Amino acid sequence: MKLFGTDGVRGKANQYPMTPDIIMKLALASGQLFHNGDHRHIVVIGKDTRLSGYMVEPALTAGFVANGMNVILVGPLPTPAISMLVRSLRADLGVMISASHNPYYDNGIKFFGRDGYKLSSELEHKIEMHVHEGKLENLATPDQLGRASRLENADGRYIEFVKNTVDKTIRFDELKIVVDCAQGAAYKIAPRVFWELGAEVISINDEPSGFNINEHCGATSPQQLCDAVVKHKAHIGIALDGDADRLVVSDETGQLIDGDQILALIATSWHQKKLLSSSEIVGTVMSNMGLELYLNSIDLKLIRTPVGDRHVCDYMRENNCNLGGEQSGHIILSDYARTGDGLVAAVQLLSVLVTRKCLASELLRVFKPTPQLLKNIRLASVTKTLASSVVQQAIRDVESQLKENGRLLIRPSGTEPLLRLMAEGPNLSTLHHCLDHIIEVMHKVDKGN
Repeated sequence: MKLFGTDGVRGKANQYPMTPDIIMKLALASGQLFHNGDHRHIVVIGKDTRLSGYMVEPALTAGFVANGMNVILVGPLPTPAISMLVRSLRADLGVMISASHNPYYDNGIKFFGRDGYKLSSELEHKIEMHVHEGKLENLATPDQLGRASRLENADGRYIEFVKNTVDKTIRFDELKIVVDCAQGAAYKIAPRVFWELGAEVISINDEPSGFNINEHCGATSPQQLCDAVVKHKAHIGIALDGDADRLVVSDETGQLIDGDQILALIATSWHQKKLLSSSEIVGTVMSNMGLELYLNSIDLKLIRTPVGDRHVCDYMRENNCNLGGEQSGHIILSDYARTGDGLVAAVQLLSVLVTRKCLASELLRVFKPTPQLLKNIRLASVTKTLASSVVQQAIRDVESQLKENGRLLIRPSGTEPLLRLMAEGPNLSTLHHCLDHIIEVMHKVDKGN
């Protein structure tokens, strides 16, 4: 069975593939593939705040130690911190234990190479084959087993890294910021970053229990953030997700700002400062048409990749781009980070806010979004339903109705058992009608399969 999805290995904790035996086999397999000399190899392991992290971390540790690798445990840290620490510590591999925005009962494993980038699909496939074939090559002899240790002040290293991505003359002394930590990996770090840069910080959802990560909070459920910003009369609100590799923002009126607007703001600022390495800004198929039109108006071009920050990163690396991101809030600033980083993106945004000396509601309405409607449906058989001639005809009918003024996108979720539908066009009621028609046809066909 396939282990890797669009963002590492993910599943319900203590069910395949997130069981201790499979997890240890993943460590054994990846450790074997990352031997590149006679030196003592190092792997950095971080996690978020899920209870199941206590099961996954020792299983991974056992597999790497059996390979003769030294394991550095850093505890709860954001995913981008693991990417940074792999490079900072000259480690051979980095592993983040997290299911990102999923509920507590899910967990996952993300791998990073020594360059700080997520592993390629080819390397993931090799690891998968090693697991399925049960290859146990080059296991350490008893005297060459690895050791495990904890790195003191790993959080301090990452905090300084984030702070150093903005000019040292910039301070947030006059800002009041609400930070929603999503009961996740950045529950200690996020408030400290903004406080050390001078802001007054109101922190919410910063008491993880092991069971409450992403629960009605954070970037995927930001109403608490918006309400808190209005209640506390804050200048802006920042909501992270469970592993803090993405963010969404609330302006001072409690209105939500998504990743497309954040991307547009940073693109504009960097374009004006001549900091862009390319005229191409990398988004995904989900990026709003309004963003594309806006970038064109300032002589920049939007490139669309498949959904997933790894696809965005891959294009950026191959084409010398230093800015990309997703509507969901993954913002990749490759001058600093090798993956989506919610805190680095946040301090970049805030530095523009304090420099311009304006309200967040004025700053963050960079372009007028084209109406976009998203719906998710669960089907007994996604593949058979999508292949149905009746469903395909319904899709063609909607595409014909939207014509050149809109878009229709239908894709299976890479992280959940869902089919995701997106329609975009000038009229929201038309979009509702279009998606409802397709969903009705899909449900009828699905019941008949």
